[in-house]
Amino acid sequence: PPAEPQGPLCASLGISEFLINLSEYSINTYLCKFICLTLQSPGDVHMVEADVLLRAGSGVPILAHPPDTDSDITLQEWLAEMASTNKGIKLDFKSLDAVGPSLELLGQLGQHLDRPVWLNGDILPGPHASHAPLDARTFLATVTSSCPEATLSLGWTTAGVGLWEPCYEWPMVQDMSRLCRSLSQPVTFPVRAALVPGSIPQLQWLLQQSQRYSLTVWTGKEDLYSVEDLLFIRENFDKSRVYYDIFEPQNTEFKKAIGIDR
Repeated sequence: PPAEPQGPLCASLGISEFLINLSEYSINTYLCKFICLTLQSPGDVHMVEADVLLRAGSGVPILAHPPDTDSDITLQEWLAEMASTNKGIKLDFKSLDAVGPSLELLGQLGQHLDRPVWLNGDILPGPHASHAPLDARTFLATVTSSCPEATLSLGWTTAGVGLWEPCYEWPMVQDMSRLCRSLSQPVTFPVRAALVPGSIPQLQWLLQQSQRYSLTVWTGKEDLYSVEDLLFIRENFDKSRVYYDIFEPQNTEFKKAIGIDR
């Protein structure tokens, strides 16, 4: 069950392995209301993720996944719909200027925020990437002061992966470890499924640095990976410290392979 809120704004970690990522869909108001209505029923999904940026010219936080820069649903509208469910909330910030206004809206949920809250941002460059969209120290200062009980989802920017898959190199995980050392709240590291098999020692070391750390395995729509790859990942880490954000049909096939066939 979701943990009871212990800070002024956000609840702490308390979800199962699977979540819905709204960036898989073409976002509009009707779809979001339909998904939230569906989520009022029990099921395997325990969290919903939404990409957030500011609407140009208005400063209003909206749900949009780059390269899209606008949509017909604001973050405030989506949060109001989510308040009618018992599902966790994950906000994936695509720009630093969206963070402050979004956290203010999140705080306005008040007693409806008795659920897990994750705040995601890519704060370091990763494989095939030269820069990160969010300044690490500014992002961390903002989210830790406004949402001290939230789970922080801190990732690396990655570019497209191909036949030759790079890995999360030692300097990348060491830089992340240094940034997270002084944090007191739970941290999950989003890692790209196609890159994890070549990064097992590095990521195992990262998780060893604190019991507060976990991994969230995610996939790109065009990534090449198999259910066997996901099982390999699962076998090499503490199962209670790995979450999954993966597309169909691998999602259903993976659940069946590990005995979750509902």
